[in-house]
Amino acid sequence: MGFFSLILGHAPAPSTSTNKRFADREERSKRAVAVAKAAVQQENITLQGKCFVVDGDTIVIDQTHVRIAGIDAPELDQPWGHKAKSTLIGLCRDQIVTAHVTGELSHNRVVAKCTLPDGSDLAAEIVRRGLALDWAAYSGGKYRRFETADARRKLWRSARRQAPVSKEVSGSSAA
Repeated sequence: MGFFSLILGHAPAPSTSTNKRFADREERSKRAVAVAKAAVQQENITLQGKCFVVDGDTIVIDQTHVRIAGIDAPELDQPWGHKAKSTLIGLCRDQIVTAHVTGELSHNRVVAKCTLPDGSDLAAEIVRRGLALDWAAYSGGKYRRFETADARRKLWRSARRQAPVSKEVSGSSAA
């Protein structure tokens, strides 16, 4: 499309795939909010079933996106992101995953403690393998003891993302 088409308002209609993508995102958001609200009201919402792994700290159970509580794994476009995803796939393969919803939301995903049928905590398992970090602000440090010696160096982008933000403004002085 040319410059004058934009100026004159002759923009093409969004493609149906774009519309479907936005509709899917909207539906996912509504579902996550509904599940989180129910968890807060009832204090005992559990999702259970085989899951689809999105990345190293996100799964989908019964069309609901679930953020695994208390950890931070690298994104797919970061070093170790695909390895974290494939490791989580291996942990969840042919397993029924149970997600105990906390009532919190994170980027249109419900936050939940996720376990396998043998009681294994998925967060602890992925941290133990050196592919995610304990996010103490959300876990209270629960998973730090499982971190491998080189995890913070290896997953430096996640570690840097977790760093506390300084509230100090440079150049300002107290009166």
